Amino acid sequence: MATSASASLSKTIKQQYMELPQGDKVQAMYIWVDGTGEGLRCKTRTLDFEPKSIEDLPEWNFDGSSTYQAEGSNSDMYLIPAAMFRDPFRKDPNKLILCEVQKYNRKPAVFKITCTKLIFLDQHPWFGMEQEYTILGTDGHPFGWPSNGFPGPQGPYYCGVGADKAYGRDIVEAHYRACLYAGVNICGTNAEVMPAQWEFQVGPCEGIDMGDHLWVARFILHRVCEDFGVVASFDPKPIPGNWNGAGCHTNFSTKEMREDGGLKAIEESIEKLGKRHEYHIRAYDPKGGLDNARRLTGHHETSNIHEFSAGVANRGASIRIPRSVGQEKRGYFEDRRPSANCDPYGVTEALIRTCLLSEEGEEPTDY
Repeated sequence: MATSASASLSKTIKQQYMELPQGDKVQAMYIWVDGTGEGLRCKTRTLDFEPKSIEDLPEWNFDGSSTYQAEGSNSDMYLIPAAMFRDPFRKDPNKLILCEVQKYNRKPAVFKITCTKLIFLDQHPWFGMEQEYTILGTDGHPFGWPSNGFPGPQGPYYCGVGADKAYGRDIVEAHYRACLYAGVNICGTNAEVMPAQWEFQVGPCEGIDMGDHLWVARFILHRVCEDFGVVASFDPKPIPGNWNGAGCHTNFSTKEMREDGGLKAIEESIEKLGKRHEYHIRAYDPKGGLDNARRLTGHHETSNIHEFSAGVANRGASIRIPRSVGQEKRGYFEDRRPSANCDPYGVTEALIRTCLLSEEGEEPTDY
């Protein structure tokens, strides 16, 4: 399997430099989503102090013409610090800074600001997202798969244990611990149905925090894989044929849903979602549904992209109500449609618009 040239560099030699004292300076790595809606970019600046809050951090800028976000003749874009985490790679007191991107005219270039305006705190919307991903070599071949063939059929790999079932657990463990160190609200992980495919769960997060924590968890995964010389892919169908795809199932609830008798509110929200299926499909992958069309076939634990469905404990439905929720008559529901490469700000915004604002039709309302 092909790994990156950087992976063969001596980490021991690097470590002797990373252990050097840095005085009273702090390295702040600014992170943002590029113009593809999927890729992450980063760069580092030195601060003369350790920031304690977002308000302490300076704005910065970058060349948007090199990130698919601007033309070369007017390329300066602004980085506006939005969320701060501990840096698990350089360690304390260094920071990871997730940023919003603004254009030259100070208009937002991403979903985050729009989504922020739609958060109704009195409803206390909670989200939990199940991020599936596939570990690949730098040649695009799944990690651990035979060079000129396929592993055994799906069946023994989901939550599997053993060298012939779990491919790449070192990466998963490193990522998990790095997220905990950073302060990401990661709540679990497991091997998935296809070999070399894994899932981590982030949440519960309230409102806009969901997007912040999932994007930073993705960034940390990319950096961990970089150290191991492999690639983390969020492609929703990385291997065609009789293999499971990769999604980002989104669990959602409001205060009303979590209280006694909340199943009624859950059912009302599902009814609203059924009337806006096409709108949600467009919002659930960065290509307006084209990526998800390869995954949502009605097979391999997915619903059909052209049909809306819901059911208790049904993993072949668009919306799954967990069996425990059906029994307790309160809790949450799982939207199984979002693709692995979805924008979590876009997903959470769509759910809030439909379920809390009761929007109708195939276009979002302009407030």
